[in-house]
Amino acid sequence: MPQFFLLGLVGAAAYYGFKRLKGDALRLSERSRRAEAEQRTGAQGTLVRGDDGIYRLQKD
Repeated sequence: MPQFFLLGLVGAAAYYGFKRLKGDALRLSERSRRAEAEQRTGAQGTLVRGDDGIYRLQKD
C-alpha cells in the first residue's frame, strides 16, 4: 500500500512540474515574439492600456 501512495505522490509532482514547464515555455515564447517585433519596428517597449485609461509599458 505505501508503494501506491509514493507512486501517486511522484505522479502528482511530475504533473505539477510539467504544467510549470509548459507555462514557462509559453511565457518565454511570447516574450521572445514580442522582443522580435520590437526589434523590427525599433520600439522601446510595448504599451498596454490600464483600467484607468492610461497607457503604460507592459510588464513581463
